[in-house]
Amino acid sequence: MSLNTKLSREVPATAIPVGLSAKLAAGTNVYVMQSLGGNVTVRTTQGLYRIASENASAIIGYVPKGESPAAPVAEFSEQLVWTALKSCFDPEIPVNIVDLGLVYDLNVEKTPDGGHALEVKMTLTAPGCGMGPVIAEDARQKISTLPTVRSAKVHIVWDPAWTPQMISAEGRQKLGLE
Repeated sequence: MSLNTKLSREVPATAIPVGLSAKLAAGTNVYVMQSLGGNVTVRTTQGLYRIASENASAIIGYVPKGESPAAPVAEFSEQLVWTALKSCFDPEIPVNIVDLGLVYDLNVEKTPDGGHALEVKMTLTAPGCGMGPVIAEDARQKISTLPTVRSAKVHIVWDPAWTPQMISAEGRQKLGLE
């Protein structure tokens, strides 16, 4: 996807790769680099920024391609959690966090009321990545909205250290590594 356009209104954004909050002014020239998981990565004269899906409508002429809201799901399953995690992306890499090999563990526990408590352990491609908390929060938000989920926690861990060998076959294909 590529689109050279402007912003119709001021929007909150996250500077990439440092992860700091920023505001992009109305009229700012933006170049859409990628749109994955509903969020949009744009390039400006000041650098790269992630615009959250709820603010993407400020990008003049931007229409999400091939991304439609998930159909309502009647019941919880662990596969549903993995599917939700696959809708989360590092804004610099066009591969979801599962296929990138960043998700190390998923723990699902029943709650006393029959719901589910989720805990995810994930890592990042580099320890100094300022986008880590943003990516983890995106994952937490997406899994917390699943049916019967009462709590969702996403922890960033560093052991074992991530290596490119952890990328799935599908991820390697998308990145042209095979």
